[in-house]
Amino acid sequence: MKKILLKATLPFVFFLFTYTGNAQEYTFKNYNWDEKLTAVEIPEKYKTLNEVVLERDIKIELLNDKGAAKQFYLFHEKVAVNTDDAIERNNRVYIPHTGNENLLEKKVRVFLKNGKVVTLNNNDIKEEIDEERNIKYNYFAITGLEKGAIIEKFFILEEVPDLDGNTVKIQDEYVIAKMSFELIYPEHLIFKTKTYNGLKDVTTDEEKYESKKVITLTENDIPALEKNEEYSNRTAALKMIRYKLDENLYNGSKNLYNYKTFASNIFDRLHQPLDKKDTKAISEFCKTIASSKETKELIWNIEDKVKKTITYDRYIDNKNTISEVIKTKQANQFDILRLYIAVFDYFKIENNTVLTSERFGIPFDKDFESYENLNELLFYFPTVDKYITPTEVEYRIPLFPAQLGNNNGLFIKSKEFAGVKMAVSEIKFIALPGTELTTDIMEITIDLSKDIENPTVSSEFSYGGYSAMNLQPIKDYVSNDDYKTIFNSVIENYTNKKENENFKTANEGTANVGKNPFLLEFKYAGNELVQKAGNNYLLSLGLVIGKQMELYQQNKRLLPVELQYPHAYTRKIKVILPPNVDTKNMDKINMDKSLVLNNKTEAQFKSTYTKTENQLTIENTEFYNIVNYPLEKFEEYKTVINAAADFNKLVLILTQK
Repeated sequence: MKKILLKATLPFVFFLFTYTGNAQEYTFKNYNWDEKLTAVEIPEKYKTLNEVVLERDIKIELLNDKGAAKQFYLFHEKVAVNTDDAIERNNRVYIPHTGNENLLEKKVRVFLKNGKVVTLNNNDIKEEIDEERNIKYNYFAITGLEKGAIIEKFFILEEVPDLDGNTVKIQDEYVIAKMSFELIYPEHLIFKTKTYNGLKDVTTDEEKYESKKVITLTENDIPALEKNEEYSNRTAALKMIRYKLDENLYNGSKNLYNYKTFASNIFDRLHQPLDKKDTKAISEFCKTIASSKETKELIWNIEDKVKKTITYDRYIDNKNTISEVIKTKQANQFDILRLYIAVFDYFKIENNTVLTSERFGIPFDKDFESYENLNELLFYFPTVDKYITPTEVEYRIPLFPAQLGNNNGLFIKSKEFAGVKMAVSEIKFIALPGTELTTDIMEITIDLSKDIENPTVSSEFSYGGYSAMNLQPIKDYVSNDDYKTIFNSVIENYTNKKENENFKTANEGTANVGKNPFLLEFKYAGNELVQKAGNNYLLSLGLVIGKQMELYQQNKRLLPVELQYPHAYTRKIKVILPPNVDTKNMDKINMDKSLVLNNKTEAQFKSTYTKTENQLTIENTEFYNIVNYPLEKFEEYKTVINAAADFNKLVLILTQK
């Protein structure tokens, strides 16, 4: 989204570099690895590690080329591999390519333990196609890689300049023995920087390069931060540096790429006055939208109409008018935003435009103004305190992509001054819907009354909120046969049977997203739940709630817990017993695992039971009210989430009275 919305600011970017002077060369144009180097040793302290980055050098240079801004990027790295897994991970060296850069240099070589150095060439470059995303990758294929080998690679690219905000990650999933970073730029510019998660501050050197400044950072023995910790936000915990251009001493510009200017530019572009043709087109379009006295329902109807009527494609050209958008039924990001705002204005629905980021990618830092924070968009409606996402077709109010919530955002609203509407912006928190929205309700009956060895199991499930949204849109996009296949797979989790023809669904399709829970009913023969054990029977009661996530943490936990969204489960299980049959070990049903934070229970698994003459009723609740749980509460969190897995393993003993 960022590249579309910021088109209006691009001329200003180039103006920043317009000053009298000759074209310059970037400082590492003739950079090369040490051609005389014939061996690289792995230091003793790293030989027990599966993999280690011995050296990583990143250089980014911004320069003026006859008034045009250019950026060059150097990545140079040496990686030691000490295990078979590390060899498998590193036998391909992918060549950088995103479509926006020009690859100027690429080199790869391998130092083997016997002293042999293998330099790869263009004949070693292979091609891989990701057919799902239709993306082609090129990579160096390394053969003969062995334990103790060291892979050296470096690339130089010419890129689009990162002036409005960029992040460089200094930490990785493997130990980095030595890391260096340089940002090189003309001396008349001033950059603002910020380091994160214990990374030391940068230094600025004005002497190293003639007529240039360089921001430098060096760090040794950077610990690994693994990627496999469940329920965490690893990106937010990485050591990293963020930077952006802040001043241009040549023309006196200061506080560049600030949010106030951004908000004003975006507001002006999105709130252009409508001409008569556009006004008529909007009026006719809005008359086809079902009206409602309830604001939330009206917003749902608007969102549904736009998403079902207008085909969104972020890469098509802008339409000249809103009437053209409605006529062609096609819109890019800018067009779709203008259309939504015009419709909201027609219905007099107060709204804010919200710019934010994905919290698992680049978490929004409210204390560092960077346009990198502003690459995703929502609409916020103050009167109902709800959000919509304008471009994701499967979502409906109050649901929006969870990765955009539990995050800060730049809220832009309209305010009138002396009869003129202007943008007013502020940074606020984007709250996710709570467990009152995303609660799954399960009602399950295990009927053993007719045949204790062959019970019938009846399940009625109600999925709410985000859980429902994962299932409801499927009906609109697949054939009936594929629909059956998908839900056979869903039901298999509860029945352990691949074919489950006897199921019903209700409230399917996007017409129910955000409005109604998704309903699923199915019956199955539960003979696999019962086993004969002497004169008794063993009932695997817990299996009927389906397989549960079990959280293991072999190594010391490093990161706090961060969930996608708050959610809850309510389960009621009825066991109908034959005459003269009783149950033992019912005390195992009673479970109560809780996490208390600030004197409030924020996560819990609780299970209880009641017993009549021929019926056992089990009720359990499980909830996670908040998204973030501190590291010191991890063991309590693990106990709660594993309680459901423990219940899944619960076996009751059935005996003759």
